[in-house]
Amino acid sequence: MKIRAQSEVKMRDKAYVPPYTLTDKTVNLVSAITEIITQINISDSMNNNPRLRRDNRIRTIHASLAIENNSLSLDQVTDIINGKRILGAPDEICEVKNAYEAYKQLLEMNPYSVKDMLLAHKILMNELTKEAGTFRSGGVGIFAGEQLVHMAPPANQVPNLIKELVDWAKKAEVHPLVKSCVFHYEFEFIHPFADGNGRMGRMWQTLLLYKWKSLFGWLPIETLIKERQDEYYKVLGECDHSADSGRFIEFLLQAIYDALCEIVDTEQVGEQVTEQVEKLLEIIGDKEYSTKELMESLELKHRPTFRDNYLLPALELGYIEMTIPDKPRSSKQRYRKVRSNKFK
Repeated sequence: MKIRAQSEVKMRDKAYVPPYTLTDKTVNLVSAITEIITQINISDSMNNNPRLRRDNRIRTIHASLAIENNSLSLDQVTDIINGKRILGAPDEICEVKNAYEAYKQLLEMNPYSVKDMLLAHKILMNELTKEAGTFRSGGVGIFAGEQLVHMAPPANQVPNLIKELVDWAKKAEVHPLVKSCVFHYEFEFIHPFADGNGRMGRMWQTLLLYKWKSLFGWLPIETLIKERQDEYYKVLGECDHSADSGRFIEFLLQAIYDALCEIVDTEQVGEQVTEQVEKLLEIIGDKEYSTKELMESLELKHRPTFRDNYLLPALELGYIEMTIPDKPRSSKQRYRKVRSNKFK
């Protein structure tokens, strides 16, 4: 990972304030994100849809691990989290299990507690590194091929540097969106662990944002970072050389805004199909039906229309379920209401 090019960070005598510049683009993004969050909070889609939260969490884990070169597909990650066995490298499977457990506990942690940070790292890197749950004991050089692009601060400075960063984040009167981005950048610069720094930095930003607005606990920002991975590293390098994390703030805020826009788009699609889903649920009632029976009851002859506008939305929203979920294409497949859900 490319990080700010600096060979050493000297111990500071006064409270540290990370260097960053707020541009017009940053201010506009903060305003746009705040506005779109208000729309999402009104609809409360995350709280009303545990399946959406779970799916987003799985996407987040897959993307975060993929950034660190984990080769497992989204389907394989989903299977692991659902307790199924897959063919894959043991370390990669372990990474998935650890990440899922870490995210399960993450939202109960204190983002300003170094103790909680070490605990999160221990869970995340269990059986993957000998120094899980502890700050690194040696120096870390970050290379691009054979070229050294960053020498992280000496190991004996790490505890103090992390404490300074956490203290700044706790006390600074900075907008939470900006604060989380600055924290993420500075964390990567310090590179406090022997391994898992990228995962931890992204996860801790999620925690900081969650304490501001709860929807960030399930927002799959990392899927967009994965799609823009080259730019992610490029921006880190640019900030490194300029000793200012302003560009990194812009990059992450854009990813956050785009992720939120995806949620709004999904909600709008959901509103368009609500009438069809409601019709489907009225027909199903307390019985089980085959695809053919449902289409006949709805007076539909075009299977794709039934699938895309009625069946799949109802399944994705968690209102109906398959009677044979392990064999979705079974000729004996039928559908029924999920008893614990009530259509709203």
